[in-house]
Amino acid sequence: MTENSTPVHHIVFDIGKVLIHYDPHIPFSRLIPDEAERNRFFETICTHEWNIEQDRGRSWAEAEALLIDKHPEKAELIRAFRANWREMVSHAYQDSVDIMLDLIQQGRDVTMLTNFASDTFVEAREMYPFLNVPRGVTVSGEVGMIKPDQAIYDTHAKSFDLEPAACLFIDDSQKNVEGAIAAGWQSVLFTDAETLRQDLTRLGVI
Repeated sequence: MTENSTPVHHIVFDIGKVLIHYDPHIPFSRLIPDEAERNRFFETICTHEWNIEQDRGRSWAEAEALLIDKHPEKAELIRAFRANWREMVSHAYQDSVDIMLDLIQQGRDVTMLTNFASDTFVEAREMYPFLNVPRGVTVSGEVGMIKPDQAIYDTHAKSFDLEPAACLFIDDSQKNVEGAIAAGWQSVLFTDAETLRQDLTRLGVI
């Protein structure tokens, strides 16, 4: 984490694993019951590196075609990744959501910055209406760039007229926290809601 002498005026939340849960093993534990086989599928076919390109803006049709061309025998499972996406975001982290909503209620400037495919984010907003409450959001799939690239932090600050040094970014990924710091922001690593509340209290936000 990092902090500076600039008071925090803008609080920016990540979404996945900060406000809502995400785990592709949830549907795939049913589709590929054998744990070792399932892990191999995620390590060699529907990998994190493959999935993050949808967060950068690649269409699911293109993403699926790319893998099916290489692994035609796994076509049904490859298509199942997108088809069963809603199961992967199984629940909200209500304690974190409550912190965010309390900050907004207190008049704090709250926005969100997330690595998310554009179409699945539309679904996430339908599933979790609290994602519509902050002043705005930068979705990586809509702007064609992803965290921890500095460009997305700069884009977010410019889009919402934020002073970078007065921004506090909350993310569960150390790399994304470091990306925010490199962009001149303050940032804390999210581990759980209670620790977040302590961080916000220490920084004078609550």
